[in-house]
Amino acid sequence: MIELEGVPELIDPVMVAAFEGWNDAGDAATGAVAHLDREWKGEVFAALDAEDYYDFQVNRPTVWLDNGVRKITWPTTRLSVVRIGGAKPRDLVLVRGIEPSMRWRSFCNEILGFAHELGVEMVVILGALLGDTPHTRPVPVSGVTSDADLARTMDLEETKYEGPTGIVGILQEACTHAGVPAVSLWAAVPHYVSQPPNPKATLALLNRLEDLIDIRIPLGELPEDARAWQLGVDQLAAEDSEVAEYVQTLEEARDTADLPEASGDAIAREFERYLRRRDPAAPSAEPGDGSYLRDTSGGLPRPPKRKPDPSGEDPEPPAAPSPGEDDTPGA
Repeated sequence: MIELEGVPELIDPVMVAAFEGWNDAGDAATGAVAHLDREWKGEVFAALDAEDYYDFQVNRPTVWLDNGVRKITWPTTRLSVVRIGGAKPRDLVLVRGIEPSMRWRSFCNEILGFAHELGVEMVVILGALLGDTPHTRPVPVSGVTSDADLARTMDLEETKYEGPTGIVGILQEACTHAGVPAVSLWAAVPHYVSQPPNPKATLALLNRLEDLIDIRIPLGELPEDARAWQLGVDQLAAEDSEVAEYVQTLEEARDTADLPEASGDAIAREFERYLRRRDPAAPSAEPGDGSYLRDTSGGLPRPPKRKPDPSGEDPEPPAAPSPGEDDTPGA
């Protein structure tokens, strides 16, 4: 049994998780959890034993100096908790780490053990994949679940994917089998500019998370970072006519497709978010002091030459590997 000393009873807790590696294109997913942890001053209350799950030749430990004393930081997965204040306070349990190298079932069981002990009501797992999406358009974010009832009540897609998967897919299925409601949110990152960070994709994930669990997230400098990122990619693309032509092809395919972003529901969600941010009576999302925890010990790669499909659908995906289940989150 997992015993959590120093962690009080949580209020309507939701677990939000993200993992570096295969399911984290552009570091968008882990960047979103890091943003939540930073804005709400999360305090780490647990860390998984690195020896149990990581190959240190794949994920190397790092050595650093603390006042002249050499110390080692081991790759692992850490859990922290943040409290969202306001008229309707609630807690988020943040899980941020690296996709494990081994013992995935034990890894998921340990995460679920924490969720059970903390009374977590739902698990939201963030991911990011490489896709044929132009950097100049809104980042597509898909919400998927294995639970048919949850898909119906929360207006999500029920995943039908079959094939290789990553820890995001494994953890979601573990939650489903354990009877814990679980949702995965997936952001599509342009494959031709996949270098991290990607603040635009991180921002899109946070916006979708706001809608999903009905909270207001302080965005800080993230919107400005997203604008600066897009401007930088615009400038790099403009310097290469082949890249610019390819981006235009993606834009045309995206604009002619039947896009969720162009639907009435999507426009209504954006307007509601705008009103929430202007409404002073909306639940506060100001950072707390975190003190309620007690005594806790370069350039763009050249794109492939491809012609747009005359059907108006996106071109075939690039040959580079992309994250398993989450290649086709809406499938």
